[in-house]
Amino acid sequence: MSDHPESMPTAAEALARLRAGNRRFVAGQLEGGQLINGQRDGLVAAQRPFAIILGCSDSRVPAELVFDQGLGDLFVVRVAGNIVDTSQLGSVEFAAAKFGTPLVVVLGHSNCGAIQATLAALQDEEPAPTPALQAIVASVAPAVTPVLHDCCAGDDLLQAATRANVQGSVARLQQESELLRARLAAGQLTIVGAEYDLASGEVRFLEECSEPVTP
Repeated sequence: MSDHPESMPTAAEALARLRAGNRRFVAGQLEGGQLINGQRDGLVAAQRPFAIILGCSDSRVPAELVFDQGLGDLFVVRVAGNIVDTSQLGSVEFAAAKFGTPLVVVLGHSNCGAIQATLAALQDEEPAPTPALQAIVASVAPAVTPVLHDCCAGDDLLQAATRANVQGSVARLQQESELLRARLAAGQLTIVGAEYDLASGEVRFLEECSEPVTP
């Protein structure tokens, strides 16, 4: 059960807040940093994040800055390639159940090294050098492999693979967690995919909402 269900926006409202924050980020009109000192004391006892962001660990894509949010606003899970394995899935489940957070955003980005490494491995150009890195490639590969047969190459292939990986992570969150499936079916949770453009700073949402999955 959520600790603070009455304080939560709807998923549509949460998405609107993220969109507005990203517009401020792109325009260089950040507000989140100005709120940090005032927010900190009020967050000692509890938190009420209005969105869960499953993003890549890339140093150029800090979710709080990209969406111009302050302390306690976002529950951020970061891992190379924004993949969904047990720890990431459990982290998303925790926030959804504990806080009643209504929105999950899987955030990929342009020029992602994990996607590039996976494409190289699949094309027999350069295998991942360690078992741990191979595990990341193995997590990305199922979503990316079909893209290799779509007759695109270069930047087009990289973008298509990035989006396919985001959509693959969205699907795994929808399908592999009984808790998340139940919240989706009850209309308590929305999961969307998005792509951050390193050059422009813009976040493009790949879908407005996810279809509920029946438990």
